[in-house]
Amino acid sequence: MDDLLKTMQISAAGMRAQGTRLRTISENIANAASLPNSPGEDPYRRKVITFKNVLDRATGLEVVRADKIIHDKSKFSKQFDPSHPAADADGYVQTPNVNTLIEMMDMREAQRSYEANLNVIKSSKAMLNSTLDVLR
Repeated sequence: MDDLLKTMQISAAGMRAQGTRLRTISENIANAASLPNSPGEDPYRRKVITFKNVLDRATGLEVVRADKIIHDKSKFSKQFDPSHPAADADGYVQTPNVNTLIEMMDMREAQRSYEANLNVIKSSKAMLNSTLDVLR
C-alpha cells in the first residue's frame, strides 16, 4: 500500500511540473503578437522551462520539479511596418521569437503528460480502494 501512495506522490509532482509548463506556454502564446513600443526595444522573448529531479526528503522519493524558466535566445523576426512607432530606419519592427505552431505542439505534449500522470493517480486510487475492500 505504501508503494501506491509513493506512486501517487510521484505522479502529483509530475502534474505540478506540467502545470507550470502549461502556464509558461500559455504566456508565450498570449504574447506572440506583442510588439515593442519604441525603436531599439526588444519584443516579448519566448520562455522555456527546464526540469530537474529533486529528492523529497519527507518521503525519500525522487520527484520532478520545474527548475528554471529561461528566455529563448533565438533571433527575433522582422516585419515591415514603417508606420509602427518601433520601426527602425528601414521600416522594420522586431517581432517576438514565438512560433504559435510550436507552442501548440508543446502544449499538447504537456497536456498528454499531465493526463498520463492523472491516469496513474486514478489507477493507484482504484487499486488502493480495491485493497481496502479486500481487507474489510
